Amino acid sequence: QVSELVQFLLVKDQKKIPIRRADMLKTVGQKYKNYTEIVNRAGKTLQEVFGLQLMEIDTKLHTYILIDNLPRAEGEYLCKDKEKEKMGLLLVVLSFIFMKGNSVKDSALWEFLRLLRVHPGKPHKVFGDVRKLLMDEFARQKYLDVTPIPLTDPPEFKFQWGPRAEKETSKKDVLKFVAKIQGKDPTFWVSQNKEAEAEA
Repeated sequence: QVSELVQFLLVKDQKKIPIRRADMLKTVGQKYKNYTEIVNRAGKTLQEVFGLQLMEIDTKLHTYILIDNLPRAEGEYLCKDKEKEKMGLLLVVLSFIFMKGNSVKDSALWEFLRLLRVHPGKPHKVFGDVRKLLMDEFARQKYLDVTPIPLTDPPEFKFQWGPRAEKETSKKDVLKFVAKIQGKDPTFWVSQNKEAEAEA
């Protein structure tokens, strides 16, 4: 059962969609007491063999994700090669959100991306439909939290870091990344540096 659960979790993780405890229970097909032991053993196998950590991100809904448990390169985002470009864009978006006070409107984000020649309304040769990538894929994978702003017509949305981003990277890493691009010291941004240091 442990190997079946490990296999199930690895398959689910390929899509980076949070895994529900109910689905894990179905896979194990055991009573709850045994289930906890099997999950713990599967978690240990994932950590030792694949360098992945099974982590609960929502205690009410009982959803889990697998996160890379490998040391991060300074200011860089860990990712699989084929996903590198998407993760690069994600890091840029996470940086923008953090530098703007941890929450941005969609209009400000689209404007920022246009400066990088990434247009939300046009298909991009690497990212495809950027709006869909951010609002559907990254939101579903819990890298971004996208929430509608009440009483807006046409509807506006607010972007924040999602729980997976909180677990897989840190504000300190993101600030180092921004500082590297701008050729400045992280301490140049006083409030962000304070926040990043407080988190560490």
